[in-house]
Amino acid sequence: MNPASPKRPRRSALYLPGSNQRALEKTRQLDADVFILDLEDSVAPQAKDEAREQVRRFLEARADDSQELVVRVNGLDTPWCEADLLAIARLAPDAVLFPKINSAADVRRAEALLRTSGAGPEQRLWCTIETALAILNLHPIAQLAGDSAMSAWVIGTNDLVKELHAAHTPERSPLLYALSSAVMAARAYGLVILDGVHNDIADEEGLARSCEQALALGFDGKTLIHPAQVALCNRVFSPDPQSVLQANKIIAAFALPENAGKGALQIDGRMVELLHAEAARDTLAIAAAIAAREAARR
Repeated sequence: MNPASPKRPRRSALYLPGSNQRALEKTRQLDADVFILDLEDSVAPQAKDEAREQVRRFLEARADDSQELVVRVNGLDTPWCEADLLAIARLAPDAVLFPKINSAADVRRAEALLRTSGAGPEQRLWCTIETALAILNLHPIAQLAGDSAMSAWVIGTNDLVKELHAAHTPERSPLLYALSSAVMAARAYGLVILDGVHNDIADEEGLARSCEQALALGFDGKTLIHPAQVALCNRVFSPDPQSVLQANKIIAAFALPENAGKGALQIDGRMVELLHAEAARDTLAIAAAIAAREAARR
């Protein structure tokens, strides 16, 4: 399956604790492309019921369709997952994010729970890829993209580092195999894929390196833990003006009558092939989607 261009930008996906009412209310003032309303890691066990109720009320009052709202529920084998789904599935968040998806069977189980909890057929399912077993099962999990509600993966780098007994290093070399393999599987089956978080909120330079690395590896965007990280992340994952100009030039050159049927052209001293024209269309599609989102937010 050839990967499709994203229909909406997902440069930045900001986690918001479901137990923090003030954080939820700030979504209207923030420029993240995606808000992940979290019922899992950021919510203590004794606060699960309150967080679930706050997220339910927030979704009921939703008024801004330009913001993509995703709810991260608790894991399939926890005592809270079913209650989470019963509370939010009928309210149609843009997607429900399931943590610790380890296998294709887990995807099937998550989708079945979504349906029995009242989710409609259009409800999207996102999966967190954050275990060694998930990395070993990337191919069979990704194969379900065309035969399930699964549409996106989020990489849980903190859990991967913990499982691997690895270290958080600035260049993330212990994770490169997992990150690259996940991107390859996602692209093979047309899935959106988001990179894991950068833990040091004050480390702007490190965040920039992490975003640039994720972009180079092929990620669509990055998950974030603090509003202060949004602007930098959006900037890195947005096509720059020069890239947009070059993309328009490539498409215009292949559209000229004298170039009809040609598979390669020389543009500005560089050899450009049809595959570059396809990449140029992707660049323009995401640039247009970003512009449309920004217009809707004004």
